[in-house]
Order: sequence, then C-alpha cells, then structure tokens
Amino acid sequence: MTATWTPTPPPAVDPAHLPPQPEPERVKVLHVITRFWAGAGGNTLLTAMGTDPTRFEVWVAGCPGGDLWPRAEDAGIRCVEVRGFREVLRPGDVAVLWRLVRLMRRERFTVVHTHSAKGGFLGRVAAWLTHTPVVVHTFHGFSVHDGLSRRRTVLYNLLERSVRPCTDAFLAVSPRVAAEAVQRRFARPGSVSVAPSAVELNDVPIDGDRTALVRIGLVGAGPVIGTVGRIDHQKSPLDFVRMAARIALDHPDARFVMVGDGPLAGEAKKLADHLAVPLTVTGYRTDAPQLSAAMDVFVITSRYEGLGRALTEALGSARPVVATAVNGVPDLVEPGATGLLAGVGDVEALATCVRWMLDHPAGARAMGLAGRERVRVGFTPELMCSAVEACYRDQLGLPAPAVVPAATGRHVMVVPDARTSPIRVPMSTVVAGGR
Repeated sequence: MTATWTPTPPPAVDPAHLPPQPEPERVKVLHVITRFWAGAGGNTLLTAMGTDPTRFEVWVAGCPGGDLWPRAEDAGIRCVEVRGFREVLRPGDVAVLWRLVRLMRRERFTVVHTHSAKGGFLGRVAAWLTHTPVVVHTFHGFSVHDGLSRRRTVLYNLLERSVRPCTDAFLAVSPRVAAEAVQRRFARPGSVSVAPSAVELNDVPIDGDRTALVRIGLVGAGPVIGTVGRIDHQKSPLDFVRMAARIALDHPDARFVMVGDGPLAGEAKKLADHLAVPLTVTGYRTDAPQLSAAMDVFVITSRYEGLGRALTEALGSARPVVATAVNGVPDLVEPGATGLLAGVGDVEALATCVRWMLDHPAGARAMGLAGRERVRVGFTPELMCSAVEACYRDQLGLPAPAVVPAATGRHVMVVPDARTSPIRVPMSTVVAGGR
C-alpha cells in the first residue's frame, strides 16, 4: 500500500541555530546473501551503499570471504561474515541458521532482505523464527535450471516454495525474471516488483579503448571476441570455445578472450588447444570492465543468467553483444535493437550471430550505441535503490521523502516516489494477477 502524508516544508530556522535535537529513528535493514562477491553480491553492495543513510541503518550478512566485504565496511555498512556459511547445502547449515537467528534476535531488524537461493532460504527461515516485521526477497536468478538432476530439481523447488509464505514482498532484476518467479510458484501473483540490476557506470568506459588489451598480451588489428565471468558450468565456457572454433574458420585473424577464472578454466584452455583456437584466459582481473569495453564483440554463452552484470557493463560501453536467450537476458538484449540472441547450447547459432556482427560493423555499432543509452538511463544505482526503498516504504506504510516550495516562493526539489518518477515507470514492471 502506498503511503501519503503531508509534505515536509523547508526549515523555517537554520538548524545550526536550534538547541540539540534527537536523531530521527532509522529503519534497521539486514541483507542476507550467500556469496558477497560478483553478480548478486555486487548488486547487493550497490543497494546497501545507495540506501538513504538518514532513514535506514544497513547491515549485510553472508559467506566469509569475497572481495566486497572491505568495500562495504569502508562505506559504513555493518558487516557479518557468518561462520560456516557455504554455497552448497550441508548439515552444518543448521548451525548457520542458528547464528542468523541469534543475530536477528540481538539486533531486532525491521526489514530482512534476502538474496540468492541458499541465503534466501536460510535468511527467510531465520526471519520467520524471529518474527521480523518485514521480509523481502530479490530474485537475481534461479537455482533450478536445465542440467540439474531430477532429485536436486525437486529439492530446490520444494525449498524455494516452502519459504514463499514467509515473504512479504519480492523484487526481481528484470520483468522476465519476475514472471518466471510467479510461473515457478516461487512468488505470489502480483507480489513481484522489478528493480533493474544496476552497475557502477563510473567504472565502465563510455566507449572501447583497444589499448587496454595490450595489458593481457593482445596486439594486432584482428577482431577480438570475448567474455567476462566465472568460468564454470553456468557460463558454459566450452560452448564459447566451440563457437570460437567455427568463427576462426572464416575469420582467421580473430582472437578470443575469457576474462575470469573458475573450475572449468583448465578444461576450456585444453579444448581451445585441441581445436587450435587462439584463446587467452586472463584469470581474475580488477580491470574487467575496461577489457570488455575494448572487445569488438562481447559474448555470453550462459545456461542460466538472471540478467548478467558483465553483460550490462558491456552494453554500457557500447559493445555489440551476442547472448543466449536465458531468464532475464532478453529483457536487456533485444534482437536488432541492442544485440543478438541464440538458443542455449546452440553453438552454431552463436557463431552465426558473432559473424553477423563482424561482417556488419555499422549495424553492430548502432546496436551497441542503443544498448549504451539504455543501460546508462535505466540501470543506474539511483534508480535501483529508489525501487528498493519504495518496496520498504510500502511494507512499512512510510511516505516518500519530499519537500514543498517555501511560503516565500523559494523552491526546493521534490524527490518523487520511485514508481511515479517519469524515468522509472517503464522500468518498474509489476507482475499482476489474481490470488
């Protein structure tokens, strides 16, 4: 329910001239996430950093390790690395659940906001056990996907659906992810709002600087086709290598790059050697946005992907992109407008799309520019945080912050509600339906 209240007038007296006044009470928010790094972790960090500190006190709890904890602490966010918290299901999760319960009982959070599959399950159960007033869950993607065994599929569906009644509101990183959450019965119809997954655009070059590739040993004038991300089953790196082998047949000067590391890095390199593909695997790089911005074509071969943080960054730097049509990716990559799509595992279709980009540079450039405009307008941290705060306010009955013109005629900017802002309305899709 949207709250309305009389707008706050501007100060009648300079606050510096007033006697000491009590600090306004802030809403305590705890984010619970499995992995606090990359993907969903980066999204959660931006949310925590961008939430209004005058109205909310933000905490984050999750798995130990990861490179985002120091950044969060430097930003003034209260951080709790939960001992024993791991990515995979294990008997020790009972102890992790108990530690989350103790944290929530001690700190008495008003809002618990969970992310990812395991963090979402344990966090919501703990919030239910401690009678937390408001529980919000964000769908960044889904733990259930093609390739899982039937046994795991049944188990993961059961766990996800079991905590649906514990959740007051849901957010999703794209409209298709929102719809899929309802279709899978992970969320109630009409309960999911979209908060576009933001990227730090200040770190993303406006356009590619090919000299960045020199840092990873790539020189020459041939086209560079690459990807960024963890080299694991989800990203399907072997499909990337097989695609590269097909492209190399008619573009022998092309070079291929994987920026990242992971359990399949060695296997990908071995297959590239076997197929005579000139592939560079860089390992983890802090300058990944600069490297992706220098590529001639950016490719995502993922089997499942909520939206794709690296994909959003590549579009933000006007890269021509080719991606698999999974989960929320088609909400961002629209064929002929902002990129090209192929079916999951369809290596020949991926290669055909990349060839088209290489053979039609003007069209590829136009799609890259359109993608850049879309990302830089609709995927800013400010827009994402405004959607998240609107969700909290709706659950708590709080109005949007605003000030009105003073009686003297002096005007002060009004901060609109996230759902009524002209810029945000097209991006804030609500999945509606009957109960």
